Amino acid sequence: MPDVTPLSDHTPPDFTDLTARSTHLHAWLETAALPFWWEKGAASGGGFFERLGQDGEPVFGDDRRARVQPRQVYCYAMSGAAGWNGPWPAAVEEGLSWFDATYRLEDGLYGSLANAEGVLIDPSFDLYNQAFALFAAAAVATAEPSRAAERELYALGILDRLKQVYAHPEAGFHEAMPPKEPLCSNPHMHLFEAAMAWEDVPNSSVRWAALVDEIADLALTRFIDGETGALREFFDLNWRPMPGEKGRIVEPGHQFEWAWLLARWGERRQNGDALARARRLFDIGEAHGICADRQVAIMSLYDDFTVHNAMARLWPQTEWLKAAVRLALLGNAAERERYVASAHRALDALEPFLATPIKGLWWDKWPADAPMIDEPAPASTFYHIVCAILEFDWAVKRLERLQEAG
Repeated sequence: MPDVTPLSDHTPPDFTDLTARSTHLHAWLETAALPFWWEKGAASGGGFFERLGQDGEPVFGDDRRARVQPRQVYCYAMSGAAGWNGPWPAAVEEGLSWFDATYRLEDGLYGSLANAEGVLIDPSFDLYNQAFALFAAAAVATAEPSRAAERELYALGILDRLKQVYAHPEAGFHEAMPPKEPLCSNPHMHLFEAAMAWEDVPNSSVRWAALVDEIADLALTRFIDGETGALREFFDLNWRPMPGEKGRIVEPGHQFEWAWLLARWGERRQNGDALARARRLFDIGEAHGICADRQVAIMSLYDDFTVHNAMARLWPQTEWLKAAVRLALLGNAAERERYVASAHRALDALEPFLATPIKGLWWDKWPADAPMIDEPAPASTFYHIVCAILEFDWAVKRLERLQEAG
């Protein structure tokens, strides 16, 4: 088994500074990013643009992926639920109405891609898009409790269709029908996240808890390698790693993201194995997925933890932060110090991606041997940013109480 030695074991934590950094990020979100992406990121013809240029103007000619709409709905709904007093209800309706009008198919599921004029040009099934439809519905139910029953009826309709047509005989879902390879862990990660969000909605169906447990078990028995503890991306139709290079891919960002999700699930279910696996995933991401020169999480490794793709993107930095602060809450005092120190490193990694000429935008890609790529900011990244900031805020308040309690 490759050695996994956490990089931040001996870095002294600073809880006070962590609180200040949380306040700073939250202010950036509420005063810059949320207003800007509503003012410039919402299209006059409906829905949200795919990208905003670094000059602050939309990229009008882009084809528009289905996933962007529910992800933006999540951003505004959950920011509203967290107390932002901007026009989040209008943003939620903008995304929901255009998502349904443009991408929804006769069977109740969603197609994949529309052109710039809002014409569906790729109606193909992608499990990923259905996961975000469920996730956005849970966000709306959370932000607007009066809509919870209606949103859950809608969401259960999607789940019914997925189960009827795409259910895998062992667990999880196929990527197409008839089935084709590879099966993928990533859309299941977002289904896991969506089902946990529904589990948090008061009086929601027990079916969400069942889906949560089904995917958690799939992750623990199939996605995560029993020898190394790393989580793979691509599988054959029997949930075995794909042959060749594809089956060897391990993404540091997804090690962190699954660590965060499994830590939450392990705490809910009092499952010590899940918590141990979450810590192991985090250790792998931190020890092998952070570029020593740039001090940022990179895109991908092989299963022996050598580098596959040294490009750094913004989103893995947010997942590093989320996992670090969540695990900090679940350990003893020494473990808490270790994870808080790592959270500071994740924040340091995130900062250069947010250092754009126009406040509220971001850079997406940082090559190993060059500066940040000067290109438009993708709207799809906002989901990662908002989720990280809200998780960070939530965790910091609880870490403060733990520190006060000694």
